[in-house]
Amino acid sequence: MTREPAHEWPIVESEREYETGWYTGGYDRVRQPDGSEKDYYWAELPDAAVVVATTGDELVMVDQYRPTIREQCLELPAGIVEDDESYTTAGARELREETGFEAAGVSLIEEFSCSTGVLRHRRGIVFAEGLEPVDRDLDDNEFLSVTTVPIDEALQVARREPANDATIEGILLAQADGLL
Repeated sequence: MTREPAHEWPIVESEREYETGWYTGGYDRVRQPDGSEKDYYWAELPDAAVVVATTGDELVMVDQYRPTIREQCLELPAGIVEDDESYTTAGARELREETGFEAAGVSLIEEFSCSTGVLRHRRGIVFAEGLEPVDRDLDDNEFLSVTTVPIDEALQVARREPANDATIEGILLAQADGLL
């Protein structure tokens, strides 16, 4: 459902200030409802797929170091949606590449915008089941190990510091849909 804005917020100027190859950053100068103007800064990232993958009684997770926060993180497998890919296709590919599991079935749980106060970024949470082992195909910047956690402990494990938003969201959404 698309809602009409309560007020007009015309864009006076839009500026891309930098591109990193990973994301683009800039600002929009907007005219606010009271007539004043303000710069709203944003970072634009490609869409990402997050995979809630179950072996039946266990949830597949990856353990990897995140240089941005300087922490080792236990997370759901995830990655960028490539051109012409759906969230489910990207999720199945990322699951296979990162964990070495091929899914018999992959379905979309939810897609949404993330951190709307600063990001232009969409995330799709996908559910994968019927896992069969295959060879992993890690990217050159992926140094991760694969582990499983009992489904009934997954949310508790995900909430341990450093907690990851996508992992918590994925588990909660899968639980809400009765998938876990």
